[in-house]
Amino acid sequence: MGVGAFIEPLVVVVLLFGGTWINRDTIQQNCLSCQSDRCWTCSWPTSVKSNPSISQWKDPSAKAPLASPSLLTCRESCWRKREIQLLSWSVEVTSPNTAPFRYRPVSRLLRKFPFLVECWYWALVYWTYQLGRAFTAVSLKEETADIARKHASELLKIEHQFGICWEREIQRFFLRHPLWMTWINWVYSFIHIPGTIAFLVCLYYYTTVQGRQHERLPGSSSSPLKRSPTGHLLYEARRRTLAVCNLLAFIIFTWWPCMPPRLLNDKNKGDLVRNPGGGFDNFVDTVHGVAGVGSIWTQNRFCNQYAAMPSLHFGYSLMIGLTIMSIPLAPQHHRSASSRAPISDQSLSRIYLPSRRRIACLLVGFAYPFLILVSIIATANHFILDAVAGAIVCGLGWQGNTALLNLLPLEDYFLWMVRIHKPERSCLIDIYEMGSQLNDQHPILC
Repeated sequence: MGVGAFIEPLVVVVLLFGGTWINRDTIQQNCLSCQSDRCWTCSWPTSVKSNPSISQWKDPSAKAPLASPSLLTCRESCWRKREIQLLSWSVEVTSPNTAPFRYRPVSRLLRKFPFLVECWYWALVYWTYQLGRAFTAVSLKEETADIARKHASELLKIEHQFGICWEREIQRFFLRHPLWMTWINWVYSFIHIPGTIAFLVCLYYYTTVQGRQHERLPGSSSSPLKRSPTGHLLYEARRRTLAVCNLLAFIIFTWWPCMPPRLLNDKNKGDLVRNPGGGFDNFVDTVHGVAGVGSIWTQNRFCNQYAAMPSLHFGYSLMIGLTIMSIPLAPQHHRSASSRAPISDQSLSRIYLPSRRRIACLLVGFAYPFLILVSIIATANHFILDAVAGAIVCGLGWQGNTALLNLLPLEDYFLWMVRIHKPERSCLIDIYEMGSQLNDQHPILC
């Protein structure tokens, strides 16, 4: 592994700590000065308390529902309502309300640095997935290698039937260009995890920190028109998509182990696999060899070597690429200046082209998954059908990630047990929506 064994973990740590600092909540600094668990509306200025449109938020008898459990009255309930939904079936359950713990030291730290919650989510999902892979790796039976080799041979036959058996040609092309091969090895080994974390850091900043339309204090000169119309819900959906991708991938490679191309001609793993077009599969392991640049995450005794199907490298990158390509932009970046076309009909004479920022998003959103696709094939770590399966897993996670919301009651119970209140972005939105009704001379206090 060489120097990569130290550089990659260091990059991951820097990204997590740097993302925590960049995405800190600078608006709620006054809230951290609260010293008791009293009702936070009690410390509002007199003009706020006397405002009829605002007073209903602190009145226990008000009919207007509280939009967030963090916007609690002095008579706080010990329970909150959660909805569990599966297709058309839904049921309402109760779970502990952790808001009484919002002024404890850890809760206040999370309110100041909300990205720490995202670091916890990422670590929980990633390391649960890695521990599952490790358990599968150490519990492999002797016949698993033969089964995985058989599945790989079946994939080659299917690819040959559809005319997409291009793995050998792609790798041979890069082997003829050693410099390109070296860069492709580095892309495969060191971009997957750091690139995903960097994407999450940037997306959180764009959608939750920079992209708030309502979260600005009265008198702020920041214009919401200059900000992205997206919000924190987009980030949360993409984070859940990655979790669903991990879950589906774990189920697939546990139920259907598949050997990567680089192991097909390993004499220690059994006989060579004859490819459908004649001859034998002579793939080269360019990453895990003596001169390779293997990643610390994929080159250890607890790594399941028969988890080629599906390719999470491509599934992750496709999700990232599609998000970048389709991410909402601020109104002034929707399109560039129009150009006049040589058409007689005046109503059709003006053509509006995408803005330069949208074009950049399209190019980056396409280039990243394409680069990852080339790297997983050129390094003989995945088949083309592995990438297809990774795309399907990405699509399922994209469309079905809301199923993870059913786990919120369990999260409430866990946070109640450890006496921690998780900051909620909807609370901030409600606060600043109310703040827009106040005079500039009276900022909202905790």
